[in-house]
Amino acid sequence: MSIEQQEGYAANGIYFRTIGDGAPLLLLHGLMATGAMFDPFAELLKDRFLMLIPDLRGHGKSCSLPGPYDVPALAADLPVVLSELGVQKCAVLGYSHGGAVAQQFAHTQSARVEKLMLVCTYACNVATPKERVEANVLLTLLRFFSPGALANLVVQAMKPGRDKGEMGLTKEQARWLRSIMAQNGAAQMRGAARGLLTFDSRPWLKDICAPTLVVGGTHDSGVPRHHFDMLVRGIPNAFGRLVERAGHTLIWTHTRELAGIVRAQLGTGS
Repeated sequence: MSIEQQEGYAANGIYFRTIGDGAPLLLLHGLMATGAMFDPFAELLKDRFLMLIPDLRGHGKSCSLPGPYDVPALAADLPVVLSELGVQKCAVLGYSHGGAVAQQFAHTQSARVEKLMLVCTYACNVATPKERVEANVLLTLLRFFSPGALANLVVQAMKPGRDKGEMGLTKEQARWLRSIMAQNGAAQMRGAARGLLTFDSRPWLKDICAPTLVVGGTHDSGVPRHHFDMLVRGIPNAFGRLVERAGHTLIWTHTRELAGIVRAQLGTGS
């Protein structure tokens, strides 16, 4: 598919841009991020895919839109963006909380999803008592810290321990990620964090009909291995791929490997 490269706002106020040329691929970013998080990844795929990259409601250049900012609301915006671009059906890749949005979209708009890729994500982020505590701590921190200030804590927490064997971000990547996270507003991020607490696709994972690839990192402490297993086992026709030495920052530490996995999944070669 080839259309003129675009950047702007859909009829519902969602900011979007397109990168590349080829089969359409919708990229959905994570909590407290923006579509800019995909820039290094998109650079490696722009000769194969027309990547459709929105800033989800409440995030980045879509930050001024009113709530709610829960997963159903974020997913409900996507058909308008696709229609704006003349795209009826596409592959969808969701990263972290964007993977929750991707699941919701595949569930409610199944006819529009050709293939589904879920990276470093979950069916229920608060599946254990420890995870419920961590999610509530994040919500509390967002009451007292701006996303910019909290970004320093989050990026610091992403640093791998020396004995873990995990690849971590470079100093330049860490600065870049903090700058992306700082673009978001505190009230909107509180609403999105509450959406993280309430999302649970486990009752309807079995209804997702799109061929699905689940990608996880062997060292992801943000979204541990049991989430990967839950998705692979719960979605019919799903299979999984674990990336060695990768944590929750897989898309930046293993960018070329992830790009190769996407090419293979979507059948476009090397």
